Amino acid sequence: MASSPTSSDLDVVRRINVFRGVKPLDYERLIAPAVAHTFKSGDTIFRQGDPAASFFIVVDGWIKLYHITASGKEAVIYVFTKGESIAQAVAFTGQAYPAAAEAVSDARVVRIPAAHIIKCIRDTPDVAIAMIASTSLHLHHLLEQVAQLKVQSAVQRLAEFLVSLCPSGKVPCTIALPYEKILIAGRLGIKPESLSRAFATLKRSGIEVHDLRVIVHDVNVLRRVATGNRRARRDF
Repeated sequence: MASSPTSSDLDVVRRINVFRGVKPLDYERLIAPAVAHTFKSGDTIFRQGDPAASFFIVVDGWIKLYHITASGKEAVIYVFTKGESIAQAVAFTGQAYPAAAEAVSDARVVRIPAAHIIKCIRDTPDVAIAMIASTSLHLHHLLEQVAQLKVQSAVQRLAEFLVSLCPSGKVPCTIALPYEKILIAGRLGIKPESLSRAFATLKRSGIEVHDLRVIVHDVNVLRRVATGNRRARRDF
């Protein structure tokens, strides 16, 4: 279902990296044709091979990005959530989406036509400069994430993921995992069997796992595990 974005939707859109350096008046022009869509779990956002005509900002829920290999297998690339943008780079090239996107929970997404953004850039070069700067920061952030994945263990990645889901200041806290564990493994860049072992290891740090419900008794312990604190490592 499509509708006009709400003020809450636009608050999320305004904070994405691509728009952070854009002046207020230019931002209003850039988002003028934006449309909000609501999706049910399992709904397709876009298909692999479709023309990349738009990019998307997640304002609620979880969106899976995946690639279908030549052998027909599905490879999960990432799972996006609130405040993250999808496909902006490929949308500006005019090429096809190299992957597909699917809602893995009820979700709300704002869609902005790429052609409109390109026109704004051509009409107002300052927009291009601001967006290039913001995109460069976004790329730097992605490179940091890749580097982090290279050095973090599966246990550290899982601990960091669980910390991000814990309500601030609430201890102990109960987390409802937002999607299936196989997708969590894909998001964290680990194999499903490694995820199972990581959950088992974290039980020593005071978590209880009940299918898709996790109880965290001390989030500070998880934070120490995620950052590789020496004391936390000795606990293992």
